[in-house]
Amino acid sequence: MGSELNLSATRSSWTGGWFSWTRQSDEMLRNIEKKILSCVKTVYKRFYVDIGSVVGQSDKIWTICLNEEAPRAPLVLLHGMGAGLALWCTNLDALAAQRPVYAIDLLGFGRSSRPKFSSEASKVEAQWVESVEEWRREVNLDQIILLGHSLGGYIATAYALKYPERVRHLILADPWGFPEKPSNVYEKYQMPLWVRAVATAVQPFNPLWAVRAAGPAGRWLVGKTRPDIPRKFATFLPDADQLIPDYIYQCNSQTPSGESAFHALMTGFGWAKNPMVHRVGSLSPRLPVTVLYGSRSWVDNSTSQLLIEHRPNSITYVQVINGAGHHVYVDKPDLFNKYVLEACARADAYDPRETDTGPETTGHGPDQTAGDQPPDHNIKS
Repeated sequence: MGSELNLSATRSSWTGGWFSWTRQSDEMLRNIEKKILSCVKTVYKRFYVDIGSVVGQSDKIWTICLNEEAPRAPLVLLHGMGAGLALWCTNLDALAAQRPVYAIDLLGFGRSSRPKFSSEASKVEAQWVESVEEWRREVNLDQIILLGHSLGGYIATAYALKYPERVRHLILADPWGFPEKPSNVYEKYQMPLWVRAVATAVQPFNPLWAVRAAGPAGRWLVGKTRPDIPRKFATFLPDADQLIPDYIYQCNSQTPSGESAFHALMTGFGWAKNPMVHRVGSLSPRLPVTVLYGSRSWVDNSTSQLLIEHRPNSITYVQVINGAGHHVYVDKPDLFNKYVLEACARADAYDPRETDTGPETTGHGPDQTAGDQPPDHNIKS
C-alpha cells in the first residue's frame, strides 16, 4: 500500500554495444519496484528528495518512507552495491511497526540520480557522505539510527565519522571495506590459479559490466549467475523468480554511476583502498555499534573484532546468524529484524549530544551466534 510523489526526474541514458537504455526502461524499473513492494502491508510513500549539487547539477535521492509520524528515532536503511531500496521488502513491515523507517536508493544506484563521481577514493567517499547528509537535511531528520548493508555499511560508518552528532546507533549488516587487504590474499583464501587470472583480467572493469555488455540478455544472465537471490525472496514474494532478476537487471542497466564510484573505492579483488580499520577508532567513543553478519558470508567477518580492538572503551554488539550468507537481511529476515529492533530500542536511550556515558557500560565478551537453537542475547563488547 503506497503512494508515489514527484516522479518527474531527469534520467540518464547509456548506450553500449547492442543495448540502449531508454525512458521506457525507467518506467519498467518503477513498475517492477512497485510490484516487489506489493508484499509490504504498511502504508508507505515513495518520493524524490532534491539534494542540490552534491555531485551533479541537481541530484535527487529516491526514497521510501513508512510510519513517518511515529515519535521514535527514525531508522535509515542504506543498501549494498548494485542493489536498491526494494530489496528491503522482507524487513520494512517489522522495522516500521513502532518507528519511522526510511530507505533510499544511494546516489548513483536504483532510481536516484546518476552523476559522474570523482575517480579518487577519498573524494568518492566524501561525496557519498555528503549526499546522505543533504538528504537528511532536506527530509528534516534530526538524529537517526543508521543501518548499512555491505557497501552501505562502509558509507554509514564514514557518515558517522563525519557527523557523529546525527547518529544514535550504527548498525552494520555484513559490512564491506573494513579490513586491510592481506599481502598474501590469494594464498590466504586458497584461490586457484584460474580465479587469480580472472581477478586480474577483470580488475579494470566495473563489477557489473557483463550485465550491460550482455544487452537484452542481461536479465537472463542475472537469473542464471545468481539464482540463489530470487530464491531468498520466494517465501515472501509471489513471482520472485521473475521480479527479483528483473529488478536487479533494471537497476544495473543504466549508466554505471554508483558502480564506477564503488570501483574507485576498491583495490584488488574487492578490498577497500581506504579500509575502515584505520579509522574506526575515531568513531565517537559513546556511539553504540551493532554488527550483524551471516555465518556463511563471503565477506571477511573480522569487522566486529576490529571494532572491539580499536574502540576498547566503547560498546559493540555482535551477532552471528547461522545459515545466513552475505544477504543476511533476507536469508534470515526474522532474526535480522529481531536484532535490528533490539538495536533500535537501545538507541532510544542514547543521545549523541550528551557528554555523560549514560546508562550503558562497556564490557568485553565473545560473539554470539543465533540460528537453529534458541537465539542468545546480544553481547556488549
